[in-house]
Amino acid sequence: MASGMADATIPPADALALGPLLAYAEQGIASRVLIKTDGGNVTLFAFDAGQGLSEHTAPFDALVFVVEGALALTVGGRAVAATPGTVVRMPANVPHALEATARTKMLLVMLRSTSA
Repeated sequence: MASGMADATIPPADALALGPLLAYAEQGIASRVLIKTDGGNVTLFAFDAGQGLSEHTAPFDALVFVVEGALALTVGGRAVAATPGTVVRMPANVPHALEATARTKMLLVMLRSTSA
Protein backbone atom coordinates (compact mmCIF):
# COMPACT_ATOMS: atom_id res chain seq x y z
CA MET A 1 0.00 0.00 0.00
CA ALA A 2 1.38 3.41 -0.94
CA SER A 3 2.13 5.79 1.89
CA GLY A 4 0.95 9.38 1.70
CA MET A 5 -0.54 12.25 3.64
CA ALA A 6 -3.99 10.63 3.62
CA ASP A 7 -2.48 7.64 5.45
CA ALA A 8 -0.89 9.76 8.18
CA THR A 9 -3.56 9.25 10.86
CA ILE A 10 -4.01 5.93 12.60
CA PRO A 11 -6.90 3.58 11.78
CA PRO A 12 -9.82 3.26 14.19
CA ALA A 13 -10.37 0.26 16.47
CA ASP A 14 -6.76 -0.99 16.44
CA ALA A 15 -4.45 -1.33 19.46
CA LEU A 16 -1.14 0.05 18.22
CA ALA A 17 2.18 0.24 20.04
CA LEU A 18 3.29 3.89 20.03
CA GLY A 19 7.04 3.28 19.60
CA PRO A 20 6.96 1.68 16.14
CA LEU A 21 4.58 4.32 14.73
CA LEU A 22 7.47 6.76 14.22
CA ALA A 23 11.19 6.32 13.59
CA TYR A 24 13.87 8.62 14.97
CA ALA A 25 15.54 11.10 12.63
CA GLU A 26 19.31 11.17 13.14
CA GLN A 27 20.17 14.54 14.74
CA GLY A 28 16.62 15.70 14.11
CA ILE A 29 12.96 15.70 15.04
CA ALA A 30 10.27 13.57 13.43
CA SER A 31 6.51 13.86 13.94
CA ARG A 32 3.34 12.06 12.92
CA VAL A 33 -0.22 13.31 13.45
CA LEU A 34 -2.23 10.41 14.87
CA ILE A 35 -5.59 12.21 14.75
CA LYS A 36 -6.78 15.73 14.00
CA THR A 37 -10.22 17.15 14.80
CA ASP A 38 -11.80 20.55 15.37
CA GLY A 39 -11.31 19.95 19.11
CA GLY A 40 -7.58 19.40 18.80
CA ASN A 41 -4.99 16.92 17.60
CA VAL A 42 -2.65 14.23 18.87
CA THR A 43 0.87 14.10 17.45
CA LEU A 44 3.68 11.65 18.14
CA PHE A 45 7.15 13.22 18.17
CA ALA A 46 10.58 11.55 18.09
CA PHE A 47 13.53 13.70 19.19
CA ASP A 48 17.13 12.61 18.83
CA ALA A 49 19.18 13.37 21.96
CA GLY A 50 19.94 17.07 22.25
CA GLN A 51 17.10 18.13 19.94
CA GLY A 52 14.23 20.29 21.13
CA LEU A 53 11.81 23.13 20.56
CA SER A 54 12.79 26.69 21.44
CA GLU A 55 10.56 28.78 23.67
CA HIS A 56 7.17 29.56 22.16
CA THR A 57 3.51 29.93 23.13
CA ALA A 58 0.32 28.33 21.85
CA PRO A 59 -3.22 29.72 22.05
CA PHE A 60 -4.56 26.55 23.71
CA ASP A 61 -3.65 24.02 26.41
CA ALA A 62 -1.42 21.08 25.55
CA LEU A 63 -0.41 17.88 27.29
CA VAL A 64 2.94 16.15 26.80
CA PHE A 65 3.07 12.41 27.55
CA VAL A 66 6.60 10.94 27.54
CA VAL A 67 6.60 7.50 25.89
CA GLU A 68 10.35 6.81 26.08
CA GLY A 69 13.49 8.78 26.87
CA ALA A 70 13.61 11.99 28.91
CA LEU A 71 12.64 15.63 28.39
CA ALA A 72 13.81 18.80 30.09
CA LEU A 73 10.92 21.25 29.77
CA THR A 74 10.51 24.84 30.82
CA VAL A 75 6.91 25.93 31.34
CA GLY A 76 6.35 29.53 32.38
CA GLY A 77 9.96 29.74 33.57
CA ARG A 78 9.68 26.57 35.69
CA ALA A 79 12.01 23.63 34.94
CA VAL A 80 10.24 20.27 34.64
CA ALA A 81 11.93 16.89 34.13
CA ALA A 82 9.65 14.41 32.36
CA THR A 83 10.31 10.67 32.03
CA PRO A 84 8.32 7.75 30.58
CA GLY A 85 4.86 7.47 32.06
CA THR A 86 4.66 11.15 33.06
CA VAL A 87 2.43 13.89 31.72
CA VAL A 88 3.07 17.66 31.72
CA ARG A 89 0.37 20.29 31.13
CA MET A 90 1.38 23.39 29.20
CA PRO A 91 -1.28 26.08 29.68
CA ALA A 92 -2.47 28.28 26.83
CA ASN A 93 -0.43 31.44 26.20
CA VAL A 94 2.33 30.44 28.66
CA PRO A 95 5.86 30.31 27.17
CA HIS A 96 7.32 26.81 27.04
CA ALA A 97 10.31 24.99 25.57
CA LEU A 98 11.73 21.48 25.63
CA GLU A 99 14.94 19.56 25.05
CA ALA A 100 15.40 15.81 24.75
CA THR A 101 18.12 14.82 27.20
CA ALA A 102 18.07 11.34 25.59
CA ARG A 103 16.41 9.94 22.47
CA THR A 104 12.78 10.62 23.29
CA LYS A 105 9.32 9.92 21.97
CA MET A 106 6.44 11.99 23.26
CA LEU A 107 2.76 12.28 22.56
CA LEU A 108 1.51 15.87 22.25
CA VAL A 109 -2.21 16.42 22.81
CA MET A 110 -3.40 19.87 21.73
CA LEU A 111 -6.78 20.89 23.18
CA ARG A 112 -8.47 23.60 21.17
CA SER A 113 -11.08 25.64 22.99
CA THR A 114 -14.54 25.57 21.41
CA SER A 115 -15.55 28.79 23.23
CA ALA A 116 -14.38 32.08 21.83
